Amino acid sequence: QVQLVESGGGLVQAGGSLRLSCAASGRTFSNYAMGWFRQAPGKEREFVAAIKWNAERYYADDVKGRFTISRDNAKKTGYLQMNSLKPEDTAVYYCAVTRILGTTELASSYADWGQGTQVTVSS
Repeated sequence: QVQLVESGGGLVQAGGSLRLSCAASGRTFSNYAMGWFRQAPGKEREFVAAIKWNAERYYADDVKGRFTISRDNAKKTGYLQMNSLKPEDTAVYYCAVTRILGTTELASSYADWGQGTQVTVSS
């Protein structure tokens, strides 16, 4: 099991930027695919972005061109750079990892999850 700790959330005005981090425990972080999901109040958890062990990246349509997912295997840390933030991006953001990735956009494809970090975008 991998322990994940997210950080970097906060309150930002529309149009601003935030960088989320996801620090992982364990020795084989490079073998894991990492995903970011978010959940707004009253809504289901939804896919945001993912990066595979070979650095292939995937994005939800509504964040393409604004968000960038990356990873630093040496630091065992993943990142989500969020630019041009909108009020509708407000949610709790979770990182998740898995060694065997099924459907990239499905939360059930990921085995281990962080506790989440709140992102609030004011208009």
